[in-house]
Amino acid sequence: NMNFLSGIWWSLPLVLVWATPPVTSSWWYMGAVGSSRVMCDNVPGLVSRQRQLCRRHPEAMLSIGRGVAAWTAECQHQFRRHRWDCNALERGQRLLGRVLLRSSRESAFVHAISSAGVVFAITRACSQGELKSCSCDPKKKGSAKDSKGHFDWGGCSDNIDYGLKFARAFVDAKERKGKDARALMNLHNNRAGRKAVKRFLKQECKCHGVSGSCTLRTCWLAMADFRKTGDYLWKKYNGAIQVVMNQDGTGFTVANKRFKKPTKNDLVYFESSPDYCIRDRDVGSLGTAGRVCNQTSRGMDSCEVMCCGRGYDTSRVSRMTKCECKFHWCCAVRCQDCLEVVDIHTCKAPKSAGWISRT
Repeated sequence: NMNFLSGIWWSLPLVLVWATPPVTSSWWYMGAVGSSRVMCDNVPGLVSRQRQLCRRHPEAMLSIGRGVAAWTAECQHQFRRHRWDCNALERGQRLLGRVLLRSSRESAFVHAISSAGVVFAITRACSQGELKSCSCDPKKKGSAKDSKGHFDWGGCSDNIDYGLKFARAFVDAKERKGKDARALMNLHNNRAGRKAVKRFLKQECKCHGVSGSCTLRTCWLAMADFRKTGDYLWKKYNGAIQVVMNQDGTGFTVANKRFKKPTKNDLVYFESSPDYCIRDRDVGSLGTAGRVCNQTSRGMDSCEVMCCGRGYDTSRVSRMTKCECKFHWCCAVRCQDCLEVVDIHTCKAPKSAGWISRT
């Protein structure tokens, strides 16, 4: 669904491409069929290593396109109650690229969830037989043992190792060309995103034997729903650690000595986030004018916080809802359609509602 995609999509013959501007970040993803050389040579912003992978695995690019849809939808879900809502489409403005130009917590989350989305999509494509270069996990064969006893590997275990390897090669290629602080930050957050997907790999089993007595078990490894990865990375976003480069320029140290040193699972960032209250091209902010707020909330979606103290407008709207639902044996729930009148609160625009740009 193109509405999910937080970037600029071009529909071309035989090519479906998503791209951000050619900034110092590595988020160029696409899905494609047709001539791999023609397609790969016409995607803007790819470094040579990414073009090589694109030509060698053109069918994987379509899977990556699905990964884009998955991670963008997840990003928008996690930020749905915040001033910055991970929605980069506004009158053709390539705002996500502006966000990624900064080294903020939002940039850290986007790199992590994007990298996770590629892992998830490639791994899923392997299991579904869509890629020539991989299949089910070849190492999950024969017998094994867990806390419940012995079992046989069977079914199709998700080939998470291939997904991790491909995502690392493709996504990290851009950053590996740079040695600056932002490249190191992006590589760290990319890896944290990949590790998050593997964290929720779970073992599923089927029992065999008389009346399902489970005298024999067949098991396989499967990825959890992508929402689990999104929820986990959201917690990491809220606990992201501000860092500075160490003296020799090879790694990070915490900006505030009172905080713990970041682990490989933590998200890291260099600079504080803008408030995202007003439209500002330079920081990738759409502002909050017109955003729906919650009058009774005390959280980030409250009218006080969402509207940045500018106040809000209230409009009364009518909508149809399901009501007076009753359970009928067996097995249906029947409801009536009821007309409901509700108040919708939307943030007022600032006195000057146009775009701010410092350039």
